[in-house]
Amino acid sequence: MKIQRVKEVEAAPVSMEGADRVEVRVVLGRMEGAPNFTMRVFTLAPGGRTPYHRHDYEHEILVLSGRGILRHAEGRVVLAPGTAALVEPDEWHGFVADEEEGMEILCLVPNRAYVAGSFRVEGGAWSSDCGL
Repeated sequence: MKIQRVKEVEAAPVSMEGADRVEVRVVLGRMEGAPNFTMRVFTLAPGGRTPYHRHDYEHEILVLSGRGILRHAEGRVVLAPGTAALVEPDEWHGFVADEEEGMEILCLVPNRAYVAGSFRVEGGAWSSDCGL
């Protein structure tokens, strides 16, 4: 068994093109002995955003705190604490935090998302109406 405290895991800036004011903590994953999934916590500062992108693996998210939107190909969904979402493989998506309070998101992905060459990620462009 492995026990981690989220705030004790070092946060790293998200360096993918299009990310702005986003940090990630890899809480549990292959390096901690998890055989199948990687658990991450993303912190989006007020007005922060992830890239608008898609990849060939699913992920599940749960909003822990704050407020924002999940932008997807058909529009957008307002996110608040307790909101969960399944992003299926190859779905375009991105997150934008509220301008005043930011947002913290729990995100689960398969371990292969962290193995170079075993996945595909494609970046896209945000539309002009991507904000709250």
